[in-house]
Amino acid sequence: MSSFREAKLLYRFGHFLARFCFRTFGHLDIVGSECVPRFGPLIVVSNHLSLNDPPLLVAAIPRPLFFVGKKELFNNPISRFLFHTFNVSPLNRSSAGIDAVRVLMQNLERDRSVVIFPEGTRSPDGTLQRGMLGVVYLALKSQAPILPVGVTGTNTFPLWRIPFPFKRMKASIGQPFTLPVIEGNPSRAVMNSLLDIVMRRIADQLPPDLGGAYGDNRTNKMTKQTI
Repeated sequence: MSSFREAKLLYRFGHFLARFCFRTFGHLDIVGSECVPRFGPLIVVSNHLSLNDPPLLVAAIPRPLFFVGKKELFNNPISRFLFHTFNVSPLNRSSAGIDAVRVLMQNLERDRSVVIFPEGTRSPDGTLQRGMLGVVYLALKSQAPILPVGVTGTNTFPLWRIPFPFKRMKASIGQPFTLPVIEGNPSRAVMNSLLDIVMRRIADQLPPDLGGAYGDNRTNKMTKQTI
C-alpha cells in the first residue's frame, strides 16, 4: 500500500514539474482541460509527433495517465524508474499488440485513463497519419469514452531538452465521446468507419494544415455522440 501511495505522489510531482518546466522555460497552452472526465475509464487518443508527446500529455491532462511502451526502453535503470513512475507498462515486441490490449483493458477495468497514439508511430511530417484499428477494438470492447487531444510544437526540440524546451507547445482537448454499440462482429468496413470518427475527432483539435489524411473532412457534428 505504501509503494502504491508513493507512486501516486511521484506521478503527481511529475505532473506539476512538467507543467512548471513547460510553462516557465517554454510556452505551453492547454485548451479544454475542463473536458476531461474526472472519474471512470477513459481512452485518451492523440496525434503523435515525437517522444515529447507523453510528457506533454502528463502535464496537460489533470488525472493520472497510463501508457504502454517497448520493453527495450526499460533496460536502463534510470529510464526504468522514470517509466514506472509515469505508469508505462513494458511490452514484448513479438506480442506487442496482444499485450497492449490486455494491459490497457486491465487499466480501463480499474477506471483508469489510458493513452493511445492511433497512428502507431510518430508522424514524419507533423500531419495526422492514417490510424490503426487497435483503438476501435479497445473502445468497442471496453465501451469507455474517448477523449481526443491534438498536440503541436513537441517536434520542435529534442527529448533531452524536455526540462528547458524554450518552444511553444499546445494541447487542445476536445469533448469526450463514445462509439456506437455494434452487435455481433463488425465488418472491416464498419471498423474503418469507426476509426475515421476517432481520427477526425483528433483532426478537429489540430490546425487545418496539420489534419493530414483527415484534414479535409472534419467530423460532422450531427454524428457526434458526446457524453
